[in-house]
Order: sequence, then structure tokens, then C-alpha cells
Amino acid sequence: MNWLLVVTGAMVGAPLRYLTDRAVRSRYDSALPWGTFAVNVVGSLVLGLLTGAAAAGATSPHVQLLLGTGLCGALTTYSTFSYETLRLAEEGAPGYAAVNVVGSVTAGLGAAFAGVWLAGALW
Repeated sequence: MNWLLVVTGAMVGAPLRYLTDRAVRSRYDSALPWGTFAVNVVGSLVLGLLTGAAAAGATSPHVQLLLGTGLCGALTTYSTFSYETLRLAEEGAPGYAAVNVVGSVTAGLGAAFAGVWLAGALW
């Protein structure tokens, strides 16, 4: 049963990541990978909310598997973030690579902390 929850969440998260990345790229022509940035920050916020809700006893382990492990696991992408950062550095844009790293880590952690805080305020 647990694996089915993870697979179901991932079946939503993976296409959502792809579609979000494509939508952002079509609207913003930039050297920076804003699509990956967006899904990672949103996924961090959702996971923070879920973590805060779990700490407050407001969600079940099944919801954690479905949304946390499945959806957020497939939505967010450390490997693509790493690849895109490496590509920026190799293509002669080390400043953009550094901005991508600092911005992504800062925004991702900030979103996760904000999610935990928001969940604590709600529950």
C-alpha cells in the first residue's frame, strides 16, 4: 500500500515538474534555469507545510508518503539543479552558476522554513 501512495504522488509530481519548467521557460528567456528554481522552491514550501502539519499531528503517514515522498520527491530535482548549474559554469557563466546555487539554496530553505511556520500557525 505504501509504495502505491508514493507512485501515485510521483505520477503527478513528475509531469507537473516538466510542464512547469516548460511553461516558465516559454515565458522567461534567461540564462538562469527559472523553471527548476520554481519547482524546487514550491516543493520545499509544500514539504515544509507537510512537515509542520505532521509535527502538529494534523496529517497521517499516508498523506506524508503521497505528498511528501511521492509528489515532492518527483516535483523537485536536485540532479537537474546540479546539471544546470554545471552547464552554466561550463558555458562561461560562472556568475550565473553562483547566483543559481546561492539563490536556489536560500529560497528553498526559506520556503521550507516558511512552510513549517505556516503549518504551525494553522495547526
